[in-house]
Amino acid sequence: MASPRFLESIREPRRRRNALVATPFALIAAVTVVDIIAPPDVHLGPFLVAAPALAASFTGPRMTAFVGVVAVLAQSMVAVSRTSLNDLNHTYQIIALVLISVFVTFFTHLRVRNERAVTQLRSVAEAAQRVVLRPLPARSGPLRISSVYLAAEAEAQIGGDLYAAARTMGGTRLIIGDVRGKGLAAIGEAASVLGAFHALSRQRWPLPDLVAHLETSIAPDPDDTDTAYAGTDGDEDEDEEDDPDLAESFVTAAVLDIPDDAAEIRLVSCGHPPPLLLRAGEVIPLDVRTPAPPLGLARLVITEHTAETFGFEAGDTLLLYTDGVIESRDRSGRFYPLRERAASRFGTGPEALLESLCADLLHHAGGRLGDDAALVAIERLPRSG
Repeated sequence: MASPRFLESIREPRRRRNALVATPFALIAAVTVVDIIAPPDVHLGPFLVAAPALAASFTGPRMTAFVGVVAVLAQSMVAVSRTSLNDLNHTYQIIALVLISVFVTFFTHLRVRNERAVTQLRSVAEAAQRVVLRPLPARSGPLRISSVYLAAEAEAQIGGDLYAAARTMGGTRLIIGDVRGKGLAAIGEAASVLGAFHALSRQRWPLPDLVAHLETSIAPDPDDTDTAYAGTDGDEDEDEEDDPDLAESFVTAAVLDIPDDAAEIRLVSCGHPPPLLLRAGEVIPLDVRTPAPPLGLARLVITEHTAETFGFEAGDTLLLYTDGVIESRDRSGRFYPLRERAASRFGTGPEALLESLCADLLHHAGGRLGDDAALVAIERLPRSG
C-alpha cells in the first residue's frame, strides 16, 4: 500500500495544476459580473482576452480553445444584458475576442509541439549520457564511490568532461579528464577516451603502460588526411588558423590505480589538476613530481609516463575534479575555493560530500557554470572482519 507521503507527493502537483486551470475561468467570471453591473459608459469586455492568453501559458491548445469559447460566450452574455448582440461595440469586441482566441490557440499548438521536440532531444541526450558516460559503481571492492556531472549548457546532459572506473583483478582503475573545447567535437573526443580506457583497462598492463597505450589510441593518425596537417607551402599554418581545435586537440587526465590489498594510490597525471586527499579534516593535494603532457600532445615531446604512489588509508576520501570546478568564478571574479570548502565538509561520505559541494559551487557561480564540471569522490572503507 502506498504511503501517505507518496500519495501527497502525487496530489500536490495535481492541486497546483487545477488551481492554474481555474484562474482564467475565475477571471472570466469576475470581468463578466463587473461588466454587467458597471455604468453604461464603462466597458470591461476587452479584458476577457486575458483569459485565453493566460491559459496559453500553461495549458494545451484544447484547453486554450475552450477558455476562448467560454470568454466569447461570456462577452455575448454581457452584450445581451447591457444592450443586444447587434450592438456595434459589442459585435466588434466579440469578433476581436474570437480572432485573438484563434491566434492564441494556434501559437499554443506550436509551443506544445516545440516542447515535445525538446523533451525528445533531452531523452536522447540522457540516453547518450548513459552510453558515453556510464554511471560509476557505488561500490568497487573496498571503495565507496560517488560522482556528479554538471553541464554548463542548460539543456545539455554531457560535454567534454569525463570519468570512468574499471574493476581489475586486484583493484580499481579510474580516470577523470577534460577535453579541450566544447560541443559535439568535445563529446566525440570524450567518448573516444572513455572507450579506449574501458578496453585497455581489461589488460594487465602496469599503469604507465596503460596510459601510454591510451595516448596511442586517441592520438590522431598522421596518415589520416582528414586530421593530418598539410605540410607544404605553408598549408600547415593555414590549417591551424582555420581550425584551432584540430591543431590543439588534447585531453587533460588523471589515471589512478587503487589496489584492494594495499593502502595506496598509484597516479599518473597528464596535465590534470591534482586530486585532493581528505584525511582527518586535512586536505592534501596529490601533486606529482613528474607530470606527463595531456593526452594527445605526448607525440610532440619525448614522454615517459611515471606512476607515483600516495597513501590511501581506511577512512580517507579521494576527491577528483575537473577544472570547471576550480575555475568557476563568483560575481567578484574569485575562483571557487574547492580545497577550503572540501575541508569543511569532510566526514559526510562521498554522496553527501558531492551533494554539498555541488550546491555550494552553483551558489558560488550564481546558479550557472561557465564550463562543464565533474566531481568523483572515493572513500576507502575499513576492512571487514
